[in-house]
Amino acid sequence: MDKLSVMHAFRRIVERGSFARAAEDLGVSPALLSREIKLLEESLGSVLLTRTTRSMSLTDAGRLYYDETIGILDAVTKVETRIRDGAGAVRGHLKVNASNSFGQTVIAPILPAFLDACPDLRLTLSLDDRVVDMVEGGFDVSIRIRAVMPDSALVARKIGTVRQRIFAAPAYLERAGIPETPQDIPKHAVIGFLLADHLTDWTLKGPSGTSAIELDPRVRVGNSLVLRDLLIAGQGIGTLPDFLSKEPEARGELVRVLPDWELSAPEIFAVTSSRLGMDARVMAFLEHLRAALHP
Repeated sequence: MDKLSVMHAFRRIVERGSFARAAEDLGVSPALLSREIKLLEESLGSVLLTRTTRSMSLTDAGRLYYDETIGILDAVTKVETRIRDGAGAVRGHLKVNASNSFGQTVIAPILPAFLDACPDLRLTLSLDDRVVDMVEGGFDVSIRIRAVMPDSALVARKIGTVRQRIFAAPAYLERAGIPETPQDIPKHAVIGFLLADHLTDWTLKGPSGTSAIELDPRVRVGNSLVLRDLLIAGQGIGTLPDFLSKEPEARGELVRVLPDWELSAPEIFAVTSSRLGMDARVMAFLEHLRAALHP
């Protein structure tokens, strides 16, 4: 028995004063309504309506049930109306999760314009290089950079692509020499990212196909911003995504190593927990983020 439907039917019967008139309003037969109310009364162990051939009246239990039913149904209608009215509005609390490096270099710069465009929005931005439990953390969207997303109940939508290339500081290359082939890389001081899939092996794509090399990084760090700064400081060779390498490369602090070779390009995914589609808060945030990724 669908309790809300039965409540709605019971309310209509009382307010119309007739099973026949209520059935006509609801588009069902009077016999069906009568059967539903009988089942309701049996489930409650109380008579709600007394009926004769000429009249119908509420019992004390029926009056109590009717009064409470009005409050419940009106509350449900109010909630549904608020949700419908707010479905397209950018308001409420948006909780976003991303890695430290992507959050600081890509998301942080777009926040002023995003917040100015959405003055009724509250924002929580959580930065963590490890994959978090979105449901436990209560996040609306998580930005993840992966070659592929594992199968899960989460919904991943690709919003961009990252180029992953090899860099070093000019001072390091002047001191240690410039690698001429991928096979020269293991001879150098490699700095690796602890959370990367390619920590100890790189599969590089270049003009002659692919080249797989095994590595034993001298330094391993769990934050790619630290990795970038170590490379700038001349501590070795490592890979960086383009959103981290672009500015230091433009300033001459880093240069491309083996410029014709790079790792497979990982994808940028917007991950949500709902398959019903993104709400207005998430959509507005991703519109600003896409604009930054595809200027």
